[in-house]
Amino acid sequence: MKHILSAALTAALAATVAAVLANAAHAGTAISPADKQLRYTGRIDVADPAAPVISWPATAIAGNFTGTSLSVTLDDERGQNYFGVVIDGRAATPLILQAAKGSKTYQVATGLAPGRHSFRIVKRTEGEEGATVLRGFELDDGATLLAPPPRPARRIEVFGDSITSGMGNEAPFNGDDAVKRDKNADMSYAAIAARSLGAELHMTSQSGIGVMISWFPFTMPDFYDQLSAVGDNDTRWDFGRWTPDVVVVNLMQNDSWLIGRDHKLQPEPDEAQRIDAYARLVRRIRALYPKAYIVCALGSMDATRAGSPWPGYVRAAVERMRKEDGDRRIDTLFFPYTGYGAHPRVFQHQENGERLAAFVRKKMGW
Repeated sequence: MKHILSAALTAALAATVAAVLANAAHAGTAISPADKQLRYTGRIDVADPAAPVISWPATAIAGNFTGTSLSVTLDDERGQNYFGVVIDGRAATPLILQAAKGSKTYQVATGLAPGRHSFRIVKRTEGEEGATVLRGFELDDGATLLAPPPRPARRIEVFGDSITSGMGNEAPFNGDDAVKRDKNADMSYAAIAARSLGAELHMTSQSGIGVMISWFPFTMPDFYDQLSAVGDNDTRWDFGRWTPDVVVVNLMQNDSWLIGRDHKLQPEPDEAQRIDAYARLVRRIRALYPKAYIVCALGSMDATRAGSPWPGYVRAAVERMRKEDGDRRIDTLFFPYTGYGAHPRVFQHQENGERLAAFVRKKMGW
């Protein structure tokens, strides 16, 4: 009996060792988020470099790697965020990844040909869907990260609302704007213009936000300087970390609804107060970025409809800054209202993105 037990134990031990060796043979290569070969874009909380916190729309991580597969581990706050994953530059066919609540590993590429590959992972959704902690990547056993893609020399930051964030832009033409999967910041006019210009983008936007009033208890003057995009909070972005060449401000659509249409802000600001509020915000931005070219935009929803007074408020604020501050690096750009009542869809964003890119090229000589 002793001999039989010893043989059984030996066989079991041999099987265990074989399994361990087999698993080791197929073990992947773990990549820390702190790896210097990764390229990050956007306002990211890197207080812990090994666990960066991603919250703003259009925030992205890019890299080059060897091997045949790629996995990413995300730790999502609410299970409401969507990410787009582009492998080897195939932007027309991204993988759309919904992050489950909590920490989970997702295989985002498999069966690739051996050799060099690239990836880009971008947050499609906003701070209102919560934050996501990047826990790391995994490559094939023996695979490595390569030098990252070059960072664009040009920089553009866009302060905006749901239009900038791409709310509903991938929804059917007559579909619901509020489906989270159909929100794609990476296909908003801001992201399209940045790519056309070869510029790195920071998207400082939030659906429903306004200059004087929002659909919630905070406004862009409360929100624009935060490190975290998750609601109104006490985090502070270090503006010295990243300075744009061009700033676009596309706000007042929500003010036009909540003040001009619904009369929700009481006592209701008169025209002079509306111009003052807008000018104060833009002057704050100018103080942060004294050399940037500022484009005060509006549209393409009904705030720019025929007869709307809201473009006039933007224009008056800009004229004031030119006259009183001697600001010559500021202008206006209005995206026309097409009569479509919902949030703009991708094809409309493409038109407005190219309109913005052409305007910036002319002003900046790019």
